[in-house]
Amino acid sequence: MVSEQTKNIESIANQATEKPGRGKMDMVFFAMVMLLLTVGLVMLFSASYAFAYYNYGDSYKFILRQAEFAVVGVVAMVLISFVDYHWLAKFHIPWLLYIASVGMLGLVLAMPPMQEGFNYKRWIYFGGFSFQPSEVAKFAVILLFAYLISKNYKKMKSFLYGIIFFMGLLAVVCGLLVLEPHLSATILVFAIGVILMVVGGIKLSHLGLVSLAGVGVLATVVITGVVNYAGDRIKYWLDPWADATGDGYQTIQSLYAIGSGGLWGRGLGNSRQKYLWVPEPHNDFIFSIVCEELGLIGALCIVIGFALLVWRGVSIAMRAPDRFGSLLTMGIIFQIGLQAALNILVVTNTIPNTGISLPFFSYGGTSLLMLLCQMGVILSVSRSSTVRKR
Repeated sequence: MVSEQTKNIESIANQATEKPGRGKMDMVFFAMVMLLLTVGLVMLFSASYAFAYYNYGDSYKFILRQAEFAVVGVVAMVLISFVDYHWLAKFHIPWLLYIASVGMLGLVLAMPPMQEGFNYKRWIYFGGFSFQPSEVAKFAVILLFAYLISKNYKKMKSFLYGIIFFMGLLAVVCGLLVLEPHLSATILVFAIGVILMVVGGIKLSHLGLVSLAGVGVLATVVITGVVNYAGDRIKYWLDPWADATGDGYQTIQSLYAIGSGGLWGRGLGNSRQKYLWVPEPHNDFIFSIVCEELGLIGALCIVIGFALLVWRGVSIAMRAPDRFGSLLTMGIIFQIGLQAALNILVVTNTIPNTGISLPFFSYGGTSLLMLLCQMGVILSVSRSSTVRKR
């Protein structure tokens, strides 16, 4: 027997597909995405060319590859915006994507370490191509949670369904991420899941009990050494100068870059720390180069840009024609906001180093492509909103 909520989703999907592509996408959100992407590409080239030339003999190595993925990603974003997002809820796609992401995360554990001498495994390699399954897992959790909550929202007050069931789904993904180990992705996926559960209508008293249990489990994991690197991360977060040439080196160089930028910065392209001082400045610590070259004012403008993107995304979610579209948009946009916030907090040494990239800025072709495709899903929801109003 098909539930009433499922019938409502199908009814709205039919209404939206009657006029495919007729709705107008949110041009403000699209413009914000393109602005962040453009600034991100400019800063990536500025931050990476010295490192690329020294290590690979080609100053354009990173920017050319990133630009290729950006072009493909923008085209994919626009095309996806024309596709009715309700198709994501059909043919068991949410479950299939979740199972596939779990399988890929398991496969990662069988892959060799990312670098010789390091014990973490986060990439799948084949045929000269590589990607992080954690990027797929983020969207898989968002899609599955949005689908299940919208389909069975009346059960969300139940402790068994609203808490135990969804926490079980999160535990599988987060457990595999911990084993990589990939602490930042673990925190991000868990936070996104909990946010969707709260928005979906669980009892806050239930969440409080689970949160206490979660703290206990996390403490046990750290103490028993399953993520034995966590203790060192905290130690050198509190005092990076305790190992200034080792584990604390990247944080120290990042702080030097931020401090030397001052209020207005040294000017675009004039960073000194990117000349082999900040390790791999095109990745997780690119924001430190942003601060050095653009100063506090430029860094604040970028932070405001991310905040406005999240605000516009929430606005689209509030106008979505159904609960599925609203939850889907909420999950995606909070992923971007949380990831940007965590990256900036790490770079400024406000929290321990967790190894998380800055959306639209950090180097990573498959990550950027996945990100822009998710922006296309949000734009699809915005198109359906305008069709619904008619």
